[in-house]
Amino acid sequence: MNISTAARTAGLPVKTVRYYADIGLVSAPSRTEAGYRTYDAGAVRKLVFIRRAREFGFSIGECRELLSLYEDQQRSSADVKRIAMKRLAEIAEKQRELQSLHDDLAHLVDACKGDDRPDCPIIDGLGNRHGSL
Repeated sequence: MNISTAARTAGLPVKTVRYYADIGLVSAPSRTEAGYRTYDAGAVRKLVFIRRAREFGFSIGECRELLSLYEDQQRSSADVKRIAMKRLAEIAEKQRELQSLHDDLAHLVDACKGDDRPDCPIIDGLGNRHGSL
C-alpha cells in the first residue's frame, strides 16, 4: 500500500511515517519503479505499535527497544516489563507534579475574590518566587 494509505491505517500523519522510516524505526519501505514508498501489512502493524507506544509517552529510543523486543520471539517479558515500569514511574511522578500545580492554583483561585478591585492573590502568587501567598 502507498504511504498515505499506510499512514491512515496506522492512525499517523504521512510526515510521521516518513520520519520513522528515515530514522530507521521502521524498515525502509520498498519503492515502486516511480519511487513511491510501499508498505506491507507487517510495516503497518509496526507503525500502529509505535503510535501506541508514543501515546504512552515512550521516547523514540524506548520505542526502538520495544520494537526490537516485539520482533524477538525469544524475548523475555521481564525486559518488556522493566521498560514499562520505568515509564509508569515517570507517569506517576508527572501526576504528582500536576496534582501539586492543581492544588497551588486552586488555592490561589479560592483566595481571589474576583471582584472589581485591583488586588489579586492570583497575580501576587504568580509573581511570588515560591508560588505561595
